[in-house]
Amino acid sequence: MPQLTDHGATDDRECAPGAGTWMTPEEYGASRAAVWTAAVVLVTDTDGRILVQSVDYRADRLLPGGAIDAGEAPSAAAARELREELGVDGRYPRGLAVDWIPADTPGFPPEMRFPGEILHVYDGGTWTPDRIDTVRLPAQEITAIHFAEPADLPALMDPGDARRALSALRARINGCGAALLEDGRPTAPTALDRLGVLRTRRTPQRGPWHCGPVPAQVPVRSASAWLFAPDGRVLLLIARATGAAHLPTPVDAGAAGSAPLGYRYGEEGAHARVAARLTGLPPAADPAYARLLATPEQVRELSDWGPAGEDEVAAVHGARARLGLPAPARTPLTELPEEGACAGDPAVGPPATAGTGKSLVRAPRSRSMGP
Repeated sequence: MPQLTDHGATDDRECAPGAGTWMTPEEYGASRAAVWTAAVVLVTDTDGRILVQSVDYRADRLLPGGAIDAGEAPSAAAARELREELGVDGRYPRGLAVDWIPADTPGFPPEMRFPGEILHVYDGGTWTPDRIDTVRLPAQEITAIHFAEPADLPALMDPGDARRALSALRARINGCGAALLEDGRPTAPTALDRLGVLRTRRTPQRGPWHCGPVPAQVPVRSASAWLFAPDGRVLLLIARATGAAHLPTPVDAGAAGSAPLGYRYGEEGAHARVAARLTGLPPAADPAYARLLATPEQVRELSDWGPAGEDEVAAVHGARARLGLPAPARTPLTELPEEGACAGDPAVGPPATAGTGKSLVRAPRSRSMGP
């Protein structure tokens, strides 16, 4: 870093040519790069869809937010922009991402002399229908708001804006602090980023939740398992080709001490759930699926379960408590090795009892199975 000239220096040796990189304050200020700054807010509804705005000056949609005024803090700008654009008061202290947008980004007219931009993404939280009803649009600029499925953002937004919004959403799900982005791409990608989670539409599974076993007269369309690691997290499968999230399908679940947890019921039949300890993880039988550990809340946020998702997650925590396992803290989802883990490994739990060595998990047969 260049040193500023000390005008009070009297030792000629200190200011002699070649003694250092000396600059006057004016020269140093002129040498610094200038960039624009902006702040936007990522808001979701209770179904995990992202709030985007239609505006009267461009065709693609935007997250709410805008330019930071001179001398204004980024979080204050985020709050001001939501008040001006949506008529909603709030504070948004939690950052989800900071993105560097290069000066050569397409779409900026040359006469604008776009110098590049640092854009802050803040967490606006999950808005209930009542809060959404309080939105009041201004007389101009914002023409409508929409809640979009995350996978639909690339079709609705500028490519860089869509990348940034998905990266910020994954950072929120991970709960690991703000992601550092360059043109919307994380500089340190997490498992969710590497696997492209949420790049395809989630399979809706919105039937009401019922606790207990499926009644004998109800046809079972699919079965999946909540398998608990020792830290209270559960096993989740991610399809590498699509980024879709699935709970694993139980195999020989009775031998591992599984118990019926509940089911979702729709016109096509019941989607049954069981709960059990994760007693071992063999080598991956299907390389098309990555295996991760996640909290129940993270599983729900990656799924499209509707309002009944809250009831299912409550039942999952009840099963966890009955197994004597701790409530897991939200941490970044952990990808497990393809070669598997031995029984007794801290990631997967204690060895199975005699006669229960069979694998508990396999990949879903198709996306129609749902998470």
